[in-house]
Amino acid sequence: MLQIVSVDREHYLDFVETQPYRNFMQYPSWADLKTEWKWISEFLGWMTGEGKMVGGAVVLYRKVPGLNKFLAYIPRGPMIDWFSSYPLKDWFHPLFHHLKKRNVFTVKMDPPLVSKKWSAERIVQSIQDFKSHGLKHRRLTDIQPNQIFNAVEYVKQELAEIGWKRNGGKDSFDTVQPQFVFRLNMKGKSMEQIFSSFNPVWQNRIRQAESEGIQVYLGTENDLPDFHDLLTLAAKREQSHVRDISYFEKMFETLILENPYRIRLYLAQKNKRLLSAALAVRVDGHTWDLYNARRSDSLEDPSAYLLRWKMIQDAYRNGDRIFDFRGISTTLDEHSQLYELLKFKMGFGGEACQFMGEWDYPVVPMLHWAFDMYMKKR
Repeated sequence: MLQIVSVDREHYLDFVETQPYRNFMQYPSWADLKTEWKWISEFLGWMTGEGKMVGGAVVLYRKVPGLNKFLAYIPRGPMIDWFSSYPLKDWFHPLFHHLKKRNVFTVKMDPPLVSKKWSAERIVQSIQDFKSHGLKHRRLTDIQPNQIFNAVEYVKQELAEIGWKRNGGKDSFDTVQPQFVFRLNMKGKSMEQIFSSFNPVWQNRIRQAESEGIQVYLGTENDLPDFHDLLTLAAKREQSHVRDISYFEKMFETLILENPYRIRLYLAQKNKRLLSAALAVRVDGHTWDLYNARRSDSLEDPSAYLLRWKMIQDAYRNGDRIFDFRGISTTLDEHSQLYELLKFKMGFGGEACQFMGEWDYPVVPMLHWAFDMYMKKR
């Protein structure tokens, strides 16, 4: 039988560093960042009868106003062996028991498992096919995937049998974490092969940026105000929301404290004028393009292309094999800003990946139902 226990920071960090599905949201530093915004964190370990830790999770708790009850959230986790000889109920029943003792009435997770993949080439070809047949309002999910991972489909089935409920939104960004992301897998490739896989137009814009004297360099926390100004400018243009600069200052502080290479700020400038910027987060083997913005409203701005190329080069040289462009929409409507984002990322080659989605479990069913009704009426 597996048991759940709270583990200390060092023990948990040693464990998560060995996990194949490790990601920055399951590291202690990310939990530290979230505690600044009304979350309480705990590091949990799944233990065998022999005392060996075989699973782990960062769990974030948020108190419900006026009640001694909590929401629990496991971002991009837990870090367990999803395909082990243990049935999934043996992993989760101890978790539910532990959460009840913590006065949790509902728990949310978005497991780190990819269920489907589409290559950039297949997406581009399918869009052309849709056009030739006059088909409108198509989505990524209307395209046959290059890969479907049946083992992950079985995990979904097992979770449903346990009592987990899938929280499916209409699009990728309707959940806490994007369900669809775009990734460049660099494993087994040379830098030359990676660059040659880019769309020729993208290659030319990278060369154009270099010929125009645009330079990309690493910034420090002192450059965060300029970075945030660019984020604010882009948010106004896109009519979206941007976090306060204090969030990014705290992110720098907490992530660098855990590992000096955990976070990097990339800045592209010409004649000392900032043109585009991006905040990258990495763990061993994987780099994410977490936040980014450009000054120009033109998608042809060459600085954004050179910036990503420099980020990809750094990730490759650091031994990372996945460069993650993060969230994409499923819309293939060429008049949508969200499609333009997908198009930009596809130009670097790579593949669209669908995670198995966001799942909720009612630890205390009646309270879970009442809270769900309340949130729907807001």
